[in-house]
Amino acid sequence: MSKHGRVLVAMSGGIDSTVTAMMMHDMGYEVVGITMKTWDYANSGGSKKETGCCSLDSINDAREVAVKVGFHHFIIDIREEFGDYVIDNFVDEYLAGRTPNPCVLCNTHIKWNALLKRADALDCEFIATGHYALINQGGGRHYISKAKDEHKDQSYVLWGLSQECLQRSRFPLGPYTKPEVRQMAADWGYTELSKKAESYEICFVPDNDYRGFLKRRVDGLEERVSGGQFVNTSGEVIGTHKGYPFYTIGQRKGLGVAFGQPMFVTEIKPETNTVVLGTQDELIRNGMQVGQVNHMKYERIPDGLEAVTRIRYKDQGAMSQLTNMGNNVQVDFYANVQGVAPGQSAVFYEGDDVVGGGIIHGSFMDGLRQN
Repeated sequence: MSKHGRVLVAMSGGIDSTVTAMMMHDMGYEVVGITMKTWDYANSGGSKKETGCCSLDSINDAREVAVKVGFHHFIIDIREEFGDYVIDNFVDEYLAGRTPNPCVLCNTHIKWNALLKRADALDCEFIATGHYALINQGGGRHYISKAKDEHKDQSYVLWGLSQECLQRSRFPLGPYTKPEVRQMAADWGYTELSKKAESYEICFVPDNDYRGFLKRRVDGLEERVSGGQFVNTSGEVIGTHKGYPFYTIGQRKGLGVAFGQPMFVTEIKPETNTVVLGTQDELIRNGMQVGQVNHMKYERIPDGLEAVTRIRYKDQGAMSQLTNMGNNVQVDFYANVQGVAPGQSAVFYEGDDVVGGGIIHGSFMDGLRQN
């Protein structure tokens, strides 16, 4: 009988999930390992060799750890549910002129649901992953907090987890830095694994060419959207582009046209295949609307709450005031921000704690504020 119960550990074959499994085992949990097959890279048609969590080598690495330590390990195929939701959403969002965040959707709607379902089937009370984040509780609620290692902190991509998911989840790496985790791997005898490079690419776009992925995924897309117009913020035509899905808010490089000064994508209009370009100052916004909000630290975000809002994964965040607008939240920044992209996640922090998060629906400029 285990000291703390039975835990299902998500194992990708990488250093973080391996150390997670070892830590849970050493803490006295009965560990059951599980590796999820989410994607066949051969289906993407890219040019890069298959790597990462879905490769055969990674699956074998995870199994070897389980055999060495002596716990059960299962491989589950979730390619169909992953593809139907995450990849279809990824394509649909770009075709709608927005910039999706597939890792957030995968965590919220696919991986945790798949883990909880298998945990129940295998009589596991808990699930554990190698995410760098902390789980705290107060006021009868569970919520995510930032990890000790600010460079590895993954709290931003976990804003969508439900209370049930949080209650049953364990993130043992949260109190440690990446160098400390690498040292633990080496101390357990996984010297080569401790030196393994990390991948920051989208798993189904491992060559990092999302435009090529869209072209291969949507028949005739390139021909359908080519020849659209670049316009400035006054509506004047200033050039032609390759198709609106191939551009993102804030993009400066790769526009294919010289303008004599740096120009940035400030708006995308899919209905007319138009991409609006402006100066860096014209990227400025000081407010936005956020939908599909998941309330985490509080049952409902208090109106007028002051919070640091992050609009991208590596964004440092900006101080803002939050106001409930029905099921949405309006964010008023105290200073101007740049590059607010519809489709991306907005995550609200009170100190190190995640108050909640959602999907950016739109942005606005309500007078110029002093940075």
